Amino acid sequence: MSFGVNAQLSLESRAEALRQEIRRHEHLYYVQDAPEISDAGYDALMRELQQLEKDNPALATADSPTQRVGGAPREGFVKVRHSAPMLSLDNALDEAELQDFDRRVREFLGGEPFQYVAELKLDGLSMAVHYSEGAMRNAITRGDGVEGEDVTENARTIRSLPLKTDGSFEVRGEVIMPNAAFQKLNEDREQEGLPRYANPRNSAAGSLRMLDPKVTAARQLDFFAYFYLINGIPALPSHSENLERLRGLGFKVNPASRVCADLDALLAFIREFEGQRETLPYEIDGVVAKVDSIDQQRRMGWTAKAPRWAIAFKYPARQAETVVAKIDVQVGRTGALTPVAHLRPVVVSGVTVSRSTLHNEDEIARLGLAEGDTVVIERSGDVIPKVVRVVRQGENRREFVMPKECPVCGGAVSKPEGEVIWRCVNVSCAARLKNAVIHFASRSVMDITGMGDVLVDQLVDKGVVKSIADIYTLSAETLAELDRMGAKSAERVVAGIEKSKTLPLPRLINGLGIPFVGERTAQILANTFGSLDAIRDADEATLLTAEEVGPKVSQSIRRFFEDSRNLDLLDRLRAGGLQWTHQKVDRSGGPLAGLTFVLTGTLPTLGRDEAKAMLEAAGAKVSGSVSKKTSYVVAGEEAGSKLDKAKELGITVLTEAEMLEKLKSGRA
Repeated sequence: MSFGVNAQLSLESRAEALRQEIRRHEHLYYVQDAPEISDAGYDALMRELQQLEKDNPALATADSPTQRVGGAPREGFVKVRHSAPMLSLDNALDEAELQDFDRRVREFLGGEPFQYVAELKLDGLSMAVHYSEGAMRNAITRGDGVEGEDVTENARTIRSLPLKTDGSFEVRGEVIMPNAAFQKLNEDREQEGLPRYANPRNSAAGSLRMLDPKVTAARQLDFFAYFYLINGIPALPSHSENLERLRGLGFKVNPASRVCADLDALLAFIREFEGQRETLPYEIDGVVAKVDSIDQQRRMGWTAKAPRWAIAFKYPARQAETVVAKIDVQVGRTGALTPVAHLRPVVVSGVTVSRSTLHNEDEIARLGLAEGDTVVIERSGDVIPKVVRVVRQGENRREFVMPKECPVCGGAVSKPEGEVIWRCVNVSCAARLKNAVIHFASRSVMDITGMGDVLVDQLVDKGVVKSIADIYTLSAETLAELDRMGAKSAERVVAGIEKSKTLPLPRLINGLGIPFVGERTAQILANTFGSLDAIRDADEATLLTAEEVGPKVSQSIRRFFEDSRNLDLLDRLRAGGLQWTHQKVDRSGGPLAGLTFVLTGTLPTLGRDEAKAMLEAAGAKVSGSVSKKTSYVVAGEEAGSKLDKAKELGITVLTEAEMLEKLKSGRA
């Protein structure tokens, strides 16, 4: 008996020794870039630990390096609220704007000494990771800044992110895909006959949200830490001290960070790394400057959307010359025909660019562009490529002519007077279908759980769904036969489809994809006419009697209902059992009747739809834009330009609590 106990203790000791040794080598390799052993030596240690834990399951621990390989695929991600908002930063696009930021800092601090910390602005996505008694508890994406998605299992696969450290705290940082990993990923995709990914940032974001952690593990993501928080606030007196603390805890902190005594030192840092952008192993798009003292940060505070003590200096977009080989036309969800330039491939800021949208035929005319011309391409924000100007006309240039019929379905196209966009009027056009189905199934429209991009791609590509009406013919058996679905997922989608049949008529109207008819206009139409049949039969003059419906919208609605294919779609949707009528609501006598509210930012306790419904139930009108007719603006965290507009026009701004008080009292 004694021998067995001693043997077990020996196994436990060996397993713990292996874990500590592997962690040390991971830190040396992935964080310090200073490996001590070969890959084969590391693999031997890992295999020994894996075998020990396999033979003795009781020895396995949640923070073991073996847990980085990724668990079983999941069906979705859970939303989690952040300990404190993860706010965005204001931008400085040139040195003059940075000087203006420095002036504001000095004025606010009233002449007291201060210094900056400069850090490279990594082009990735933000993530918060929580540790409890040294063990990773969860990892949450930035999301909307107030709440994000729990991606803990995927975060565990990032080798530079410790699974075990000391203490209970929160670390925030940037998840990136290094250029070498991005290049390998695209090479692998090409070999598999798949399209290349556009840029490392989007690839990192997509990889972190993979439903299968094993896929994430293969993507070689990296993590740089930049905030060390306890109970949602910085733990040490200065930002530079917090960075050093993170290094001491085993986190990867970007070595290109520097304490800058003044603006001149900050500008020197910015210029130094602008010249090194092409040689860095990862993408950057600027430099972040933060006041170092946490006390000074606290006293300077925050605006509704960003801290006053920090700014992101954005490097100019990078450009290159290339030739426009061809211009063709793509068809979007609402039928919009968009010219796209096919370019002679050119590398712009480390990314190969071969296509660029040209927006519309008026933009092509403004540029004076034709096929065969040499143009300047710019990656706006270092991501989206655009044609800036023509630098040389081609010898055999070919003028672009917008097609007179849809290039995909051959249906009629239309461009009303005063508009710049040509549109295919056939809602079941194959080119429109995928985006139309995704829009129809989205949370704010028909809210069909589980019907995301990947599933829609399969349904359309396999010919299972040829119209949004086909959604209501899907069975669990059909869905379960698709890749990576399974019986449980299929049943969840079917349940979501059934539930969508009970949603009110405005949701269906919004889902039809009628140009210029969004959520609010759909609500107005349903409340004005009471049924989809009445809207279908209304002429333009009758449609104009609806509030906020002008000539452009009424013409668009009539064109939609004059197409026989769209009428066939409606018949099939009606047969699917969707809501066709709407109970008109007379709110003219409500306590807030005659008042117009605008909601902006994230409210502390109410969702946007919930707040809107409460206001409308009290007779108020809720608008999407601020004007002189606006009575109140209700502002939450990260309120943007609408709040600025309200202040400019002198419109009263309410908090959520003040709005609720008005609803309770019924007084304007």
